[in-house]
Amino acid sequence: MRLFDSHSHLDATEFDGDRQAVIDRARAAGVVAQLVPAVAHASWPGLRDACTLDPGLHPAYGLHPMYLDRHEAAHLQALGDWIEREHACAIGECGLDHFVPGLDPDAQRFYFDGQLALASDLGLPLVLHARQAVEATILALRRIGGLRGVVHSFSGSEEQARQLFELGFCIGIGGPVSYERAKRIRRVVAVMPLDFLLLETDAPDQPGVAHRGQRNEPAWLVEVANVVAAVRGTSAAAIAEATFANACRLFGLANPE
Repeated sequence: MRLFDSHSHLDATEFDGDRQAVIDRARAAGVVAQLVPAVAHASWPGLRDACTLDPGLHPAYGLHPMYLDRHEAAHLQALGDWIEREHACAIGECGLDHFVPGLDPDAQRFYFDGQLALASDLGLPLVLHARQAVEATILALRRIGGLRGVVHSFSGSEEQARQLFELGFCIGIGGPVSYERAKRIRRVVAVMPLDFLLLETDAPDQPGVAHRGQRNEPAWLVEVANVVAAVRGTSAAAIAEATFANACRLFGLANPE
């Protein structure tokens, strides 16, 4: 069973002490590919270097809405230059966050709109953060049109998911689906078109119920696949195969048989 972790912050400082061991455990568990999204300009070189540790690590570069204090307007121009030079397979993590208090909404929209325009210009998919901001995200995507990508850690409604699918966006499902209280997201997962589903860990954050309070790891993506398979009444192998193909298609990567 091959799995693609479509959202893993493997470059995070939480992995500085054992990054290679974390990669090895993931590979042993069948997680043979990971999309590693950036959060701020200063993190791009370290993320690039981390992705050289294994051919299954694929970088994305962006400016995350939770790190506004680290961003400058000039970083948007730098992002375009960096992506073209480093051949990233996606732009992100970027988006909107209406959950964390004190995040300037105007600044969030400035950086988000800039990255949407860049994705449109470069023809690259987006890796989107939309915490308590799914509706605002959908409106922003509609304003530009012609975009594609994934809303990671999706927690919206069935109707919002449907609108995202119509816009060409996948949804990323991770550890939160394993909690019994996650009834709304399980309803979405149960009925959604399989072609728009991606699996993720968001490591080191958002561990599943079996690892509550621990540092999350890409190897634990297997548990997400098992839960999703149970919710949909199918096998984990079928979910793994479909979501692996979906990720390769979205990020423009070869899918070796």
